[in-house]
Formats: sequence, C-alpha cells, structure tokens
Amino acid sequence: MHDARRIIESMSDAFTAKVVGQDDLRQSLLIGLLAGGHILLESVPGLAKTTAARVIAESIRGGFQRIQCTPDLLPSDIIGTQIYEPQGHSFATQLGPVHTNILLLDEINRSSAKTQSAMLEAMEERQTTIAGRVYPIPEPFLVIATQNPVDQEGTYPLSEAQTDRFMLKEILRYPSPSEEVEVMARIDAGVYEKNHRGHGHAVVGLDDVRRLQAVVRNVHMDPVLMRYASELVAATRNPAQLLPAQLARLIEYGASPRATIAFCKSARAVAVLSGRSHVIPDDIQKLAHRVLRHRLILGFEAATAQVTPDAVVDAVLQAVRVP
Repeated sequence: MHDARRIIESMSDAFTAKVVGQDDLRQSLLIGLLAGGHILLESVPGLAKTTAARVIAESIRGGFQRIQCTPDLLPSDIIGTQIYEPQGHSFATQLGPVHTNILLLDEINRSSAKTQSAMLEAMEERQTTIAGRVYPIPEPFLVIATQNPVDQEGTYPLSEAQTDRFMLKEILRYPSPSEEVEVMARIDAGVYEKNHRGHGHAVVGLDDVRRLQAVVRNVHMDPVLMRYASELVAATRNPAQLLPAQLARLIEYGASPRATIAFCKSARAVAVLSGRSHVIPDDIQKLAHRVLRHRLILGFEAATAQVTPDAVVDAVLQAVRVP
C-alpha cells in the first residue's frame, strides 16, 4: 500500500500540474485505469478532456491516441486493416489507433452505429480481429469516450449495449472564475507549450500501473458490501417496491449485472486511492452516480418533468439501507 500511495500521488501531481480543478475527472480516470474499466465523459467543449487524457498517458509512459469521431469514420479506421503491398504481392496488416494504452474517442456519438460497434470487441475482449487473425491490445488499456450534450444534430446516440460497457460515466462542470484565471495564468507561463520544462514527463511506468492493478484486485471487499452494491442495482430494476411512485413510474429499465461488477471493481480502486486495503460503504456511495447514471433508461415523462438519472440515484441511495 505504501508503494501504491507513492505511484498514485505521482500521477495525481502530474495531473494537477496541467489540469486545473476537475478533481472528479482525475479520480474517475484513475479509477478506470486501476480497475481496468472504461470511462464515458459528458461535457461541453473546452473542459480539458483531451488534455487530461494526454497527461495521464504521458505520466505513465504509455501510448496515447485520439480519434475524432465523424459520421464517415469507418471501423477499419479504428481497429486497423490490411494494405496491399505491390512489391511482395501480399497484404500487410496495419493496426489501428485502438492498439494503444490510452485511447480518447472524441464525440463518440458522432460516429455511425457500425463504427461504434467496432469498439465492442476491443473494449470487452481487449483484442481486435483483422482478416481472421486476433491482435491483442496492450495492457493497461483505457478507453475515454466523450459526448457533447449541446449539439445533437447529426449524431448517433450510443446504444444501451455500448453504453453499458463503460464502467463509469462522469459529467464535467464548468470551472469556477478563480479556476479560469489560474488556467490563463498557466497559459501565460507557457505550461502547455512543448518546450516547457516537465512537458510530457513520465513519473511512473507501465509496470507500476500493472502492479497497482494487482494491488486493487487484492483489496478486501466484505460480502455484505457486495450485497449492498447488488441491492442498489436491484432497486433500479424494481423501483415500485422502494422508490416513491411518482419517481418509480419514470424508470423504464434498470441497470444490468455489469453495474454490480462495476461497483465491486471500482470500489476497490477507490479504497486504494484512499490509502486503504479494504472497502467501506462510503466507497460504494461515492460511486453510485458514476456507475448508475448511464445505465438507467428513463421514459419520456422524465424529460418533461425534468427528472435526471442523478435524481433517481439519489432516491435509490436513500431507499437502500446502508450496512
């Protein structure tokens, strides 16, 4: 745990050196990296999503690729394809940008459903298949997908199957005036320029991250807490039994078993981030919104009543007894 704390502090310092504020984003990215999950980010443009992903990759000396999703993006543009070589009269495999450690899918909802589905095997199986041959993706592997909630014209909303494969969903907020002033001060100081001292500086290695992931997997989680996480998820499937009637009727579908798995994996990562070798109920409660908000399917009445998934999660936390 002492070694884990050193690695986490080094990565956190590297993050805060470039990204102002956004503590929830920092924590979510570290949880995803430590627990081996993927992150879905929702925010308006300009909130340092690309910078945050790049800083995490640079701090662990890992590979980083960014894909700007557009309607004409093809699956082969992501996973790779075969190229004909006239000299040898043969085909050579060219791996796509998904074969990296940190992959940023910018505005994933602008890509077509066919392209979105191409990411399913990569995210779940940690491999791609090109011309019948399987190519493993390097570990650690973290997919950070972003969505812009403002401009929805010409977009392809993520299917429930695709959304469910993201361990956490983080919603980014605007920075405070003082944080914006700090951003301007760092721009004037040249912090984000390539020739600035410390730019792209790696503070740990990929082996350190793999060792940290092994520590997370060995964190103790009492079966009672696993039951608590399962009951939170079950409450979204049977809302009429626990939630107020006016709220329960707005829920069309609850969370899948992947939500319980995400709770257990990410709660162990939160415990390590807090310097503990065991999970406590507060770890699960901190994760409730991030784990459940993108897995709840609300009816059209919810939008009319301006009820958000976060409001439903608040009600679930109040309804389920804490062990």
